[in-house]
Amino acid sequence: MLPIKRVLSMDIDLIFKALANPTRRQILEWLKKPEQFLSSDECGDFRRGVCAGHIERLGNVSQSTMSNHLSVLQQAGLIQVEKYGQWSYFSRNEALIQQFIEHLQQHL
Repeated sequence: MLPIKRVLSMDIDLIFKALANPTRRQILEWLKKPEQFLSSDECGDFRRGVCAGHIERLGNVSQSTMSNHLSVLQQAGLIQVEKYGQWSYFSRNEALIQQFIEHLQQHL
């Protein structure tokens, strides 16, 4: 008997829309390997994710533009946010990303 795989809710069109923008793809890369792009002295460890302010500085865009990019990624399910007080920490949704990759392998 094959193991039952948890299927996450996935909107393929929203994911493709989110990935169509190079800045959003770059954000996913930053979140995949934050230690390569950010100082742990400045950000602490990355167990919670990466603070929105640090992502904004990496992107060299306005706060509103970066907020829009993060919102699109979040709506597509590619990233998750956890709030701690006034701070928002973003991380990749690895389970959904893996499911999307498997979907592409099966259907394209």
